[in-house]
Amino acid sequence: MSNSNPISLPLFNTRVLDLSIVWAGPYATQLLGDWGAEVIRVEPLSVFQPVTRGVVPRPRKGQFLSAHKFPDNDPEPRPWNRDSAFNTHARNKLSMSLNLDQKDGLRVFEDLVSVSDILVENNPVSTLSKLGIHYPWLRTIRPDIIVVRMPPYGLQGPYRHFRSVGSSLEAVMGHTSIRGYRDTDPSMTSTVYTADAAAGANAAFAAVSALLFRRESGLGGLIEVGQAQAMLPYLGEALIDHSMNDRIQSTLANADYSKAPQGCYPCASGDNWITISIASDDHWEALCDLIDSPALSNDPRFNTVLGRWRLQEEIDTQITRWTRDKNAVNLMARLQDRGIPSGLVNKDSHLLADPHLAARRFFQALDHSDTGVYRYPGPMWRSRSFPNRLRTPPCNLGEHNDFIERELLAYDNTRFSELEAAGHIGTEFHAHVT
Repeated sequence: MSNSNPISLPLFNTRVLDLSIVWAGPYATQLLGDWGAEVIRVEPLSVFQPVTRGVVPRPRKGQFLSAHKFPDNDPEPRPWNRDSAFNTHARNKLSMSLNLDQKDGLRVFEDLVSVSDILVENNPVSTLSKLGIHYPWLRTIRPDIIVVRMPPYGLQGPYRHFRSVGSSLEAVMGHTSIRGYRDTDPSMTSTVYTADAAAGANAAFAAVSALLFRRESGLGGLIEVGQAQAMLPYLGEALIDHSMNDRIQSTLANADYSKAPQGCYPCASGDNWITISIASDDHWEALCDLIDSPALSNDPRFNTVLGRWRLQEEIDTQITRWTRDKNAVNLMARLQDRGIPSGLVNKDSHLLADPHLAARRFFQALDHSDTGVYRYPGPMWRSRSFPNRLRTPPCNLGEHNDFIERELLAYDNTRFSELEAAGHIGTEFHAHVT
């Protein structure tokens, strides 16, 4: 397994125990794994972790499962290894199967903790307590262990036992009330999971910060990354505006308080769109010249940003008439040539074929035993000092049991067979798991 942790990467020789679920936690450990940490996913065979390796363990072919897709729309064989939402963040990781709700499983986990640096989890607050896993106990096994917990609303406070997924977290934090079109209410707002990404990135940063602190002090620690609090700084303008001016921000659609017009406009050939943002009077004059519309350029109501902002719907109607029969790529080039901020609204297919991303070799192919060869988003940071690339494909369930049990923990054949007979070691969920 030495190829999983090339010595040239900054987190080489750092071992992470991954007890995470869904997206926020797995995204945090993905970032650590991308930069050389040996990430070990500890996964039960006796329980199907919610919305992690899929929505259900054995879906039917063609069953609608939201973001969880399968190659050729076929879940078989082993759907838990073919799920797109899981595989997105499962590269550069190892997987071992272990049932932590059994005493012998917990003893194996003790041995793992003793040789690990970081533990990351984002389960409901009560989950680890029910299993008997808590920070004081972990410290008795490894005094300098770094534990990163990512509860939805924190480990203390009135909401500490609330469970959450991305959409409900977004609502509680207020994002849902300010994201949408002006003529719709929150019931018409589609689901986003910005809070998951924010929490994952914050947790990875916190883990690396704790490693640096431990290098200087010799001390580990318990780090709490409340997903809600991690999201709130992204909404800072609305919060500060209310605290300063007692204003409640409303939905803006694609508009902006300081730019007008600003929007997303249809182009030719079906579902193609372009964004245009007018940030100055010079931009406005350039746009009017391109559109060649006296109704815009000669109307004194549009001479100021405030005037344009107040009448943006009227302006948008005329811009739409101009854009709707034009090629989006060519139009973007024309706008940018005049210094007007503009960009395409790319689809997945556009991004995979994007010449800029191709030139930077952002997407990288991985050959996965249960899905085949597909391209994945590459590492998000680059450094000439330690060049990086994706190293291993998404981990199959229990794929690395032999390496972890026999080599890392040095269990003999007898011990390995005992764990196998007890239902800990395997590559499929138990038959009763639904």
